[in-house]
Amino acid sequence: MAPHDHAHDKHAGHSPEMFRDRFWLSLLLTLPVIYWSEHVEIILGYRAVRFVGSHWIAPALATVVFMYGGLVFLQGAWRELKARLPGMMTLISLAILVAFVFSWVVQLGLVDAEPIWWELATLVTIMLLGHWIEMRSITQAQGALHELAKLLPDTATRVTDAGEERVPVSELRNGDVVLVRPGESVPADGVVRKGSSDLNESMITGESRPVKKHEGDEVIAATINGEGALQIEVTGTGDDTKLSGIMRLVADAQTSKSRAQHLADRAAQILTGVAIVAGVVTLVVWQMLGASIDFSVVRVVTVLVISCPHALGLAVPLVVAISTTLGARNGLLVRDRRGLEEARNVGTVIFDKTGTLTLGEFRVVHMAVAEGTAEDDALRIAAGIESQSEHPIARGIVKTAEDRKLALPAADGFRAITGKGVGASIEGVDYHIGGPALLQAEEVQVPDALRAAADAAAGRGQAAIYLVRDRKAIAVFAVADAIREESREAIRALHERGIKVAMLTGDAQAVADAVAKELGIDTVFAQVLPEDKASKVRELQAGGNKVAMVGDGVNDAPALATADIGIAIGAGTDVAVEAGDIVLVRSDPRDIPRIVTLSRATYRKMLQNLWWAAGYNIVAIPLAAGVLFSWGILLTPAVGAVFMSASTVIVAVNAQLLKRVVL
Repeated sequence: MAPHDHAHDKHAGHSPEMFRDRFWLSLLLTLPVIYWSEHVEIILGYRAVRFVGSHWIAPALATVVFMYGGLVFLQGAWRELKARLPGMMTLISLAILVAFVFSWVVQLGLVDAEPIWWELATLVTIMLLGHWIEMRSITQAQGALHELAKLLPDTATRVTDAGEERVPVSELRNGDVVLVRPGESVPADGVVRKGSSDLNESMITGESRPVKKHEGDEVIAATINGEGALQIEVTGTGDDTKLSGIMRLVADAQTSKSRAQHLADRAAQILTGVAIVAGVVTLVVWQMLGASIDFSVVRVVTVLVISCPHALGLAVPLVVAISTTLGARNGLLVRDRRGLEEARNVGTVIFDKTGTLTLGEFRVVHMAVAEGTAEDDALRIAAGIESQSEHPIARGIVKTAEDRKLALPAADGFRAITGKGVGASIEGVDYHIGGPALLQAEEVQVPDALRAAADAAAGRGQAAIYLVRDRKAIAVFAVADAIREESREAIRALHERGIKVAMLTGDAQAVADAVAKELGIDTVFAQVLPEDKASKVRELQAGGNKVAMVGDGVNDAPALATADIGIAIGAGTDVAVEAGDIVLVRSDPRDIPRIVTLSRATYRKMLQNLWWAAGYNIVAIPLAAGVLFSWGILLTPAVGAVFMSASTVIVAVNAQLLKRVVL
């Protein structure tokens, strides 16, 4: 990968262990260099042991430190120069190269001055320490999500015709059936074929509550089984699991560049140029003032070291690594970092209605009962009858009763009344269920309260279904695509953040208006054809308004791509997911305001780090150049390296504070 393709390519192929090992060995070699340094002897007031050849200890060991510890910086500088993007590695290499060459020139008697071996050795050693600390921070941030992979078991219990066998997870294939006992982790993506249990999916979706799984439900690898035993048919293993997909998305997001990263890269390049110019000016000025050449060279080296855009190079990548990992652990997968960056400025969020704000399934959303009839009794009876039917509205009534945990009675003599409804006996009493056609055909009496409720449902574009006994309507159910309970909270949270909410739907205006009124939606686009959704997005973008689009279907893909931020529901189609900048693992609208919170917190940390990383040079460079020399304040290259490393640590610690953001 070329350096311009990776936000932190100066560490391509590097690891914390590599910097750690080089640091400790360089430190061991640096100690005798310091001990036999005449300059240090004068400062500390001691006399080093002298013997034949002792004057070669410092140059010999410092050269080893330069060649061994400094090699990583020289290689990094070579990559930067080849890419025509001089930066941090270039400055470090220039500093240690100047110190190394100058010291050998002096050591060989070509110039009458003092060599700076101990400054060179301590500089390389401290730079290695700073990079070790930095790499640990980066690895910890980027590796947090990969800890999820450890949740995958090494073996699984495969069920065959011959019985059960314990096999490595790597041997599982699609179509295999595995047994997951209570407390075990699911070894692969699959579908429940037998049993029911609660699964802990928090490590994948961020959902804190266990999720009930029945036959036919999908399960995700690495989730943890509850108290029930499950037989699962494998549908995805290895790189094809959702867990692997999540990790790939996070890795891609962490290597994609945002505008803030481009700004940091540009600032680092400018700072590199400023540092080189400042070094040259420092050398010229001190020579004009009559300083010794070795003093001037030490000032130059200190300027080059202290102005290294080290913290600047870390400022954005570390924040991004933490924010994308934090998002992933909360069910927010960032496919493109620009989308996350833009989310902080979003002015309007457009929701697709069906399957996003609503469940995409029928439910009883309102009901009214005649005097003397209890709501739960009416719903229980209606669901008992409709349990024999496969009609979507019938299934909606049944599901509503199940959601209320009502026990469904057995229905006898179930029969369909063509075009009108159904009938059956419940507990010895004959009932009918149907719409207006049933009322007319059976000459049913409808109380005024029930008729008013039915008319109100019709005005909202909802189906009115009657429960009839002895030719009298005893209940009416308003059946519609049910609004998600989470939608109300999501829209309220967006409004609190000053963001307007719009809704796109192909449904009739009455249906759309009813949903919008119940949720408090600001703008409604109803009866919109799939091919017209993108134009509605552009309409809201007029005037520079930043628009986020949330959808889950194939017909949402153009709108997702047109919006400034496309947010795809992970449970939706692959096309919608591919078109989104951000993917929601859960079908939970409350994740939208969480994205805004994460975006704003991430940008805030980026700005703080950029200001610190670039701003401290305003003081650091003149100090390194020796402007306070007349006051007795003079920095050595090693102290300059400490200051530079300290700024890097501050940036790293500040980035880590992002983990404290509550989404």
